[in-house]
Amino acid sequence: MKLKTGRLLGLKSKIFEKVLKLEGNKADVKPPKKIPQPILSPSREGFDSRNIYNPAVVKEKDRIVMLYRAESKDDNLTGRIGLAISYDGINFFRHPEPVMEPEYPWESAGVEDPRVVKVGKTYYMTYTGYDGKTARLCLATSKNLLTWKKHGPIFKDFKYEKNNIEGWTKSGSILPEKLKDGDFRGKYIMYFGDSHIWMGVSKDLINWEYIEEPVLSPRKENFDNVLVEPGPPLVSMDEKILLIYNSAGNEEGTLKYRVGAAIFSKDDPRELIARTENPIMVPEHEWEFYGHVNNVVFVEGMVEHENKLFLYYGGADRYIGLAYWTTDL
Repeated sequence: MKLKTGRLLGLKSKIFEKVLKLEGNKADVKPPKKIPQPILSPSREGFDSRNIYNPAVVKEKDRIVMLYRAESKDDNLTGRIGLAISYDGINFFRHPEPVMEPEYPWESAGVEDPRVVKVGKTYYMTYTGYDGKTARLCLATSKNLLTWKKHGPIFKDFKYEKNNIEGWTKSGSILPEKLKDGDFRGKYIMYFGDSHIWMGVSKDLINWEYIEEPVLSPRKENFDNVLVEPGPPLVSMDEKILLIYNSAGNEEGTLKYRVGAAIFSKDDPRELIARTENPIMVPEHEWEFYGHVNNVVFVEGMVEHENKLFLYYGGADRYIGLAYWTTDL
């Protein structure tokens, strides 16, 4: 069940040629179209009966496989990972049981917010393990998307503090190909973090080192003035790397989560080339305004399907929504 990697990159490039404009250090991205209703909502009972949100997606043959964060009204865990399958990208059939649950001390309070890439015959999932105090970016691998081998926290010596807690890391978005040029030739990269965004480097996708200086930070007087964190897996664009990122900004005393985009150099992925001045997605519908956390659109999954580029996102930390770009723009 190989992904058609060439076609995926070709379609993405074709779409972003239409929706993305670069002028100096500024990027302008045409907002995707949204389906106005959630495509998935909490179940009446079970492990996803309170909230269902922040999904990763991969394409296998004619199916879209989704892995999503789920919370139950019957306990206080911050997350399990559920699985759902769709043939049209809109109507999903849910697996009856979670495919990942807390097992180890560093994730005793929940497993959260998956991002998934496939390299060769292996799926690599970054996710957040939460112990009730500290969030840690973790890694798991799988051959079938149902059973996962956990490799533990990725950056055990990460020194950055959030809320006076050292070692806090989240949100890992991987570029699923080795760089061919520059200082990091022959290595994989990942952007990660949920206050600033840092870069990680790996030879094998299992063992990672991080660069100490952030590559992207919040901006005063802009929509992303409180925090930034990566969205879906990174997109390869000729000599550039596209990061779709989530952000929070304080606007007249209200915290709002919106989506932006940033372009980095592939020769030196620490180098920021351009960034959107305006968000490309914002809360618009009632189910995006009101939920477990209000005023949230949060993208984590992106996949090509039938000449469209689907973006899967969490709405108000309770629902899953779908937006898309198309070659017919």
